[in-house]
Amino acid sequence: MKKIIPTVLSILLLSACASNEPTHIALNPTLGAVSLHTNNDTAISFEMVDTRSKNFIVQFDQAPKPPRLVSASEPVRVQLDALFRAGMRKAGYVIDPAASKQVQFQLEYLLTDVTDNTMNYEAKTRLVINVKATNSRQEFTKSFSGNGYLKGAFSPDFATIELDINKLIDKLTTEILNDDELHQFLNN
Repeated sequence: MKKIIPTVLSILLLSACASNEPTHIALNPTLGAVSLHTNNDTAISFEMVDTRSKNFIVQFDQAPKPPRLVSASEPVRVQLDALFRAGMRKAGYVIDPAASKQVQFQLEYLLTDVTDNTMNYEAKTRLVINVKATNSRQEFTKSFSGNGYLKGAFSPDFATIELDINKLIDKLTTEILNDDELHQFLNN
């Protein structure tokens, strides 16, 4: 009987914590190191679009219960727009809506799929961003993707998931903003 009481109390405490989980993830991607890629203030038109079919970014699979879907507290497109604008300016470009050279960043996929079992969890994140650039003669397209993976005991911590997603976004956006093929196209 003495062993049953602490076990029951532990289960009740864990279930109470689980019912108060946040409903939104707060992303805060940051601009990584971006090199100067043009010295002549090349003017570009800029656009960031979200082409994802799902507007949530985390899916908790807690079988047999239905999945729990979690959205970002601020639209991901808005955050990526600010990040790419700052990055293109840091790379030496002038953002001008009337410019003949156009760059479009397309958020195609961003999802963290969390499998939450009784004693552990596994979180797999996938991020895909496409870049489309055009000038008066040609078009350039390139797809960039990255994956993240977390595994831990008990239930996942939202802060850990947020950090993992932010690191993946930071890594991929830095790779895009420093892509030699993209800058070579924009400077021709």
